[in-house]
Amino acid sequence: MPASSRTADFDFDLPPELIAQTPAERRDQSRLMVLDRNAGTIAHHRFTDLPGYLSAGDALVLNSSKVIRARLLGTRDSGAPAEVMLIKALGAGRYEAMVHPGGKLKAGRRVTVSPQLEVEIQEITERRTRIVQLHTDLPFEDAIERFGHIPLPPYIRRADESHDATRYQTVYAREPGSVAAPTAGLHFTEDVLDAIRRREVSIAEVVLHVGAGTFKPVEVEDPAHHVMHEEWFTIPAATADILNATRSRAGKITAVGTTAVRTLESAVADDGRFAPTSGETAIFIRPGFEFRAVDRLLTNFHLPRSTLVMLVAAFAGYDLVMRAYKEAIAEGYRFYSYGDAMVIL
Repeated sequence: MPASSRTADFDFDLPPELIAQTPAERRDQSRLMVLDRNAGTIAHHRFTDLPGYLSAGDALVLNSSKVIRARLLGTRDSGAPAEVMLIKALGAGRYEAMVHPGGKLKAGRRVTVSPQLEVEIQEITERRTRIVQLHTDLPFEDAIERFGHIPLPPYIRRADESHDATRYQTVYAREPGSVAAPTAGLHFTEDVLDAIRRREVSIAEVVLHVGAGTFKPVEVEDPAHHVMHEEWFTIPAATADILNATRSRAGKITAVGTTAVRTLESAVADDGRFAPTSGETAIFIRPGFEFRAVDRLLTNFHLPRSTLVMLVAAFAGYDLVMRAYKEAIAEGYRFYSYGDAMVIL
């Protein structure tokens, strides 16, 4: 499919009952669809089979960003309910945020989350988000952790529950900052990671703090006109060293999730090498993109008309991905954040 493809090309009908509302009983018992790009084949396995697709000398890249309790529920001065969704830290308790109801939360208004936490609306941005200031006697991160809620995606139609605090988080999450989980990593257990290490596969970590823009549908018919939100990322020196060593021995780099892909493809040099780096990326990967950093991709099943399904189609080929999604629906795969996984070889 050419780079000039239309948003409608990435639409498909998904039965609502296939949208996973709760996680699998065990993380690593999710299903795993295996796409072989060279053979054009689709196979069905379990996530515990993943290590068998990795070889000695390969590298597996994880996004170790941690989801914060970014959803703040409170009341306006009138006593009516209000919601503030923190999406980007600006320092000193200031955040960019999305709010509801937007028409009521103008500059100068306040939302009371608890007697120990108030949110002041300071300004409205060009993209209609808000700049807010937290008011609390607690350290800002502690106040968010104590009074905030896990920001489950909008397609999970229930309030967050106690189990979401651990299950909507990868087992290797360390760096607080995401407002959505890097969901391809939710399937990993320590047992699976140990099995991968035993195959002499290097495990490397990057950080990309996932923003709420990950759920933003592409509303323009020409994807080239879609505006991506910036997300902060970092590639540590140890990770750059692992990836360069992998390249030097002709090993394969497997990215866990679209966030790891976007991080690596934002930072790779023209010669395919990596250097320690941090910054913001608004990279939009869609068909026609030339991949230089990633050889294999582990990902979940994504929303129709989304930037994420476009990235997967860019990596695996449009026809194969659309065929795989059709087969996933026919086979009853679970979709989206708490759903099943796909590995593309």
